[in-house]
Amino acid sequence: MYDKYPQLKRKTPEEFLQEIYQDEKGKLKLFVGAAPGVGKSYRILLEAHDLKKQGVDIVIGLIETHGRKETAERIKDLEIIPKKTIEYKDKKLEELNIEKIIERRPDVVIIDELAHTNVPGSKNKKRYMDVEEILDAGINVVSAVNIQHIESVHDIVQHITGVAVRERIPDRILDIAHEVILIDVTPEMLRQRLIEGKIYAQEKIDQALNNFFTKNNLGALRELSLREIADDVDEKLLKSDIVFTDSGPTGVAEKILVCVQYGPSAEKLIRRGWRIANRLNAELYVLNVLIDHRGNISQEQRKRIRGWKKLAVEFNAKFILERSRQRKIPQVITDVAKEHHITQIILGQSARTRWEEITKGSIVNSIMRNSKNIDIHIVSEEQS
Repeated sequence: MYDKYPQLKRKTPEEFLQEIYQDEKGKLKLFVGAAPGVGKSYRILLEAHDLKKQGVDIVIGLIETHGRKETAERIKDLEIIPKKTIEYKDKKLEELNIEKIIERRPDVVIIDELAHTNVPGSKNKKRYMDVEEILDAGINVVSAVNIQHIESVHDIVQHITGVAVRERIPDRILDIAHEVILIDVTPEMLRQRLIEGKIYAQEKIDQALNNFFTKNNLGALRELSLREIADDVDEKLLKSDIVFTDSGPTGVAEKILVCVQYGPSAEKLIRRGWRIANRLNAELYVLNVLIDHRGNISQEQRKRIRGWKKLAVEFNAKFILERSRQRKIPQVITDVAKEHHITQIILGQSARTRWEEITKGSIVNSIMRNSKNIDIHIVSEEQS
């Protein structure tokens, strides 16, 4: 069977050791909401008390009540690990105390606001990095995040709400979570909670109701959350075992190639590529073609390439920087696609005019002529 399907290999000793190592790590339980105020922190604290009654050693590393009385009341007698004080710009600010948590070594620690950016001078730049360190120490973590903070849906959320969310977590955090729970609240109920002052202070309510917390926004974010969590569950089920039928494995090894140039939609294309690759359980490649006649790479180009590489790393994708070497761009894309056995290519909408496509040729048509059995996706700026 393994010889017949070369992509299905027996696990090597190194892979078994990796699994053993994974078992020694802590487990992450993640509560996800469509928007602030759905009740993630409250739900975490309810669960914490249930675990404590069962004899589990659980502590609070950090919880944000945001002034919500009902959330603060749920802390009760739970042990709280003192936060670390960090001085920044003549102010004393508090952050998660990783060292104290690891020294205390509880069974479970609660760490809220996973997408939070730490104060400069902290050990890690982001709180999710703190969580990874604590998991590596063998301590289980319960945390929470809203859907708009997940990297791959950044562009979709911005299109829905008009807000560019700056604090984001890589999708691999969802991948390592052993359990992901969606806290689902209807838009009507969430707006009512906002009006009652259970989410933001009184002076912020009207602005929130007319901006982020409109019914349309909340409905779209709710639908996005439901779909993303369902996809995450499906992906985990696919990865948990290999399913065979009489005719062989149920899936085909897909490979996705995203082609980026220096237009404004490059990062959107990479995110779209990851979403397609994630749904198909496929490998992802990101390609940038360097045109020979342009000479040296400018500082701006170098900056853009570094940004693409960073995003590719977050999505566990392979970044390819390929010089054209007198080849036309479609030929470079085709050559790379053949070399890596690509099954789907994702391109941004062509900047060429209709006349340029007639005189110089269509990039898409050129790729189609020079390749076989490859699907091509053209993503417009509105869709990406």
